[in-house]
Amino acid sequence: MKVGCIGLGDIARKAYLPVLAVLPEVELHLHTRTPATLTRVADSLHLPAGRRHTGLDALIGQGLDAAFVHAPTAAHPEIVTRLLEAGVPTYVDKPLAYELADSRRLVVLAEERATSLAVGFNRRHAPAYAQCAEQPRDLILLQKNRTGLPEDPRTMVLDDFIHVVDTLRFLVPGIVDDVTVRARVEDGLLHHVVLQLAGDGFTALGVMNRLSGSAEEILEVSGQDAKRQVVNLAEVIDHKGQPTVRRRGDWVPVARQRGIEQVVLAFLDAVRAGEVLSARDALETHELCERVVREVLEPAA
Repeated sequence: MKVGCIGLGDIARKAYLPVLAVLPEVELHLHTRTPATLTRVADSLHLPAGRRHTGLDALIGQGLDAAFVHAPTAAHPEIVTRLLEAGVPTYVDKPLAYELADSRRLVVLAEERATSLAVGFNRRHAPAYAQCAEQPRDLILLQKNRTGLPEDPRTMVLDDFIHVVDTLRFLVPGIVDDVTVRARVEDGLLHHVVLQLAGDGFTALGVMNRLSGSAEEILEVSGQDAKRQVVNLAEVIDHKGQPTVRRRGDWVPVARQRGIEQVVLAFLDAVRAGEVLSARDALETHELCERVVREVLEPAA
């Protein structure tokens, strides 16, 4: 199958191309508007000239069976629109777009064209997180922190905190009937944000602190007198009396640990099977992120 990769930045080179480039049934085509980057990456993968494209029209003209979009977020609406209009099943890095209206339009377009649209929420496929969905989850706490990175609220929420929002939505054990947002904004920059989702018998907290002193991601799910903690998607600590620790195996690829390999294979399997994937659930995550952005900005206004 012919598969296009659009955008050759860090996420494509470090996470997706190592998976796509070794699939024997995939004829990989690369696209970027930067010739030097295209040459460097394509040479590293030993791709012939016919699979290197600086124009999107030329790439689509290859008759793609599927496409992966890893371009900057601001370019997503235009690129994804052109792919969907050409009938190309499309996987796109989160978020679909910075503006909710654009995200909604893309989801509707995919449905009108009966074409798959998938959003890259890889943490749903990361083994350590997926296994947490099998644990008691009366209380969920997910922290994703950074150092020295206060940022424009919309950019921070849609480019980064969206992973926290989607993971909470994935793990909550019931219907959410209460949403609370707290944040600190100084000089127009978002320092930290806390999202609480609550329902019958459960509470889920998502925290991002961009001045935390540490780059870390820690998930805790607990209930029925047991707790599971996942540190940086690699170390799993079960607490029930004496803690037990499981660490990522030495030979487990990072792409598999983080769910990238699994989500890529699931998307391509669906394309091969003729299954049309819907982005409606992903859109709900975008809608919740828009609520977070609105409530973060309202006090400043």
